[in-house]
Amino acid sequence: MIILGVDPGTATMGYGVLEKAGNRYRALAYGVIETPKTQPAHERLLTLYHGLSTLVAQYQPDALATEQLLFSTNRRTAIQVARAAGVALLVAAEFGIEWREYTPLQVKQAVTGYGGADKKQVQTMVQRLLGLESVPKPDDAADALAVALCHAHHATMLKLSTP
Repeated sequence: MIILGVDPGTATMGYGVLEKAGNRYRALAYGVIETPKTQPAHERLLTLYHGLSTLVAQYQPDALATEQLLFSTNRRTAIQVARAAGVALLVAAEFGIEWREYTPLQVKQAVTGYGGADKKQVQTMVQRLLGLESVPKPDDAADALAVALCHAHHATMLKLSTP
């Protein structure tokens, strides 16, 4: 199973492509899609769309997973990030890929076993679970890999509970 994890953002969208084979995980690719701050909003979204579409065409994932957006203070930022998340959903729909969304708590629990884990603990576990030499950088890419790992974990649990 190949999973594309996405950490939505308008300026920087993190991605992580993960292969799950049995109990083993392997990072196929990770990084960020960046958009220039000088670009109008609609062009930035188009850049994100093309970047994600290219990843889907290259890796042909079985699923696309995003982290649920939780904002309480800055509405403008929330709207911009929600737009970027919408691009990820559009790409999943266009390519006929299963899409799932996970809360930050679910991601932390799946990756570290503890819902109160901090960012550094999550990143360290991502590194260990994927056998990487160092913590994935930038943070957005590590977050996207964590979301992909969360989906891999949940997909396994669903498979085990289905007769």
